[in-house]
Amino acid sequence: MSNTRGPISQFMERNYLHFNAAAMMDAAKGYETHLDEGGKMMITLAGAMSTAELGISLAEMIRQDKVAIISCTGANLEEDIMNLVAHSHYKRVPNYRDLSPQDEWDLLENHYNRVTDTCIPEEEAFRRLQKHIHKIWKDADTAGERYFPHEFMYKMLLSGDLEQYYEIDPKNSWMLAAAEKNLPIVVPGWEDSTMGNIFASYVMKNELKASTMKSGIEYMGWLADWYIANSGGKGIGFFQIGGGIAGDFPICVVPMLYQDMEMENIPFWSYFCQISDSTTSYGSYSGAVPNEKITWGKLDIHTPKFIVESDATIVAPLMFAWILKQ
Repeated sequence: MSNTRGPISQFMERNYLHFNAAAMMDAAKGYETHLDEGGKMMITLAGAMSTAELGISLAEMIRQDKVAIISCTGANLEEDIMNLVAHSHYKRVPNYRDLSPQDEWDLLENHYNRVTDTCIPEEEAFRRLQKHIHKIWKDADTAGERYFPHEFMYKMLLSGDLEQYYEIDPKNSWMLAAAEKNLPIVVPGWEDSTMGNIFASYVMKNELKASTMKSGIEYMGWLADWYIANSGGKGIGFFQIGGGIAGDFPICVVPMLYQDMEMENIPFWSYFCQISDSTTSYGSYSGAVPNEKITWGKLDIHTPKFIVESDATIVAPLMFAWILKQ
């Protein structure tokens, strides 16, 4: 056992020897090997990983250059910042399985939006962000400038305007860590988020132009250029947390370049891991085993492939701890 590792890693090495635990260890060691050999890694965030406070471990991964690019849903993009500025106003509901429709209605009436056992406060979280991001959107709109969703968020974070509201240690915000490094992010389907809905409402009221916000097609074009520039040598790995658009959108950049752009020498993704509790059946993308991706031109026969069938809120921080030697 390596003496350079901290107590979490040592515990994992001693106990996680079989089944899903062993799959997690294999995947974590594969991630580490990929980086040690000069590879880069994309992490994709589905679900509500930001509200699960993945930033506590992901922010340090970003600071230590263990992740080169992130793909995430619009919800994950905004919810990390909401947790940063409104943490004390969140409400935890440990007995969420017992809630009646009336209980849920009461939460709504009190301006709480529930994500499993955690309720996000509308006024302190959503509206607080809206007040500041609207000005940034409006300034760009007036100047005829266009940016991606994450770039507007970066501007808001780096302006310092939100510091007055910070309610957690800022080192635990992955978005703040990403903004400080100007980490590349793609946010497919951003309009399917609270801030996306709010932006759409301003467009519908003719207060902002839809074109002020760069689109998903532009994200794909940008990602294609980034992939071409960064896929040499050991190549780029793909670490997928959950399923859905956050994973499917970016992984498709390889077959697009190969099949549609006819770039026959474009490298495949050179590592693949998915943490998912989705059952492998019923035609769901989230439940597809990695080998299926070979048929779509996403992964090579020789790409190291891992699937950990477990709860990402438990598994991802452990894997990050291993990679960070904690």
